[in-house]
Amino acid sequence: MAGLLLAAGGGRRLGGRPKALLDHRGRPLVEHAARTLREGGCDPVHIVLGAAADAVRERADLTGYHLWDNPDWAHGMGSSLRVGLAALAGSGADAVVVSLVDQPGIGAAAVARVVAAYDDGRALASAAYDGRRGHPVLFGAERWADIAATATGDRGARAYLRTYADALTLVECADVAEPYDIDTPEDLRRLE
Repeated sequence: MAGLLLAAGGGRRLGGRPKALLDHRGRPLVEHAARTLREGGCDPVHIVLGAAADAVRERADLTGYHLWDNPDWAHGMGSSLRVGLAALAGSGADAVVVSLVDQPGIGAAAVARVVAAYDDGRALASAAYDGRRGHPVLFGAERWADIAATATGDRGARAYLRTYADALTLVECADVAEPYDIDTPEDLRRLE
């Protein structure tokens, strides 16, 4: 089970502060998000960088992770998802759990629950919070090409997940995680 962390955002609504570099518990947020995937049962873990990629490499300890640059990061999360899925193609991974760097309330317990939903290469699962789909999401390898083909803008795989809603397994995680995003200056209070 591979992990894929989308960490390319430039933090437009945060005044241009790249989300990967936001301070959380004394370290860059990207370190916490990557460790969450690993501790939740994903190995290897791939990280897609974009805004301030060189600064992220310099400041964050990402030893043991596979790093990929998205030169089109400003076009939205869909481009980062495409970069990550392309990097995983041919890797031998049966599935990938995709997570976002700006959701520090989602920990390893939620990732582990989503990992446990894997059953085959057509697997499609998502964490749910009080019945509403959220992150992380799991994509069986047989779905990667189709997901990449539909991933656009800031919506990532949303259109794909809507189209295949009948095949999607929702994994309730509200008791172990909080799915908030760090998007605005007001949200920064959630970081320790």
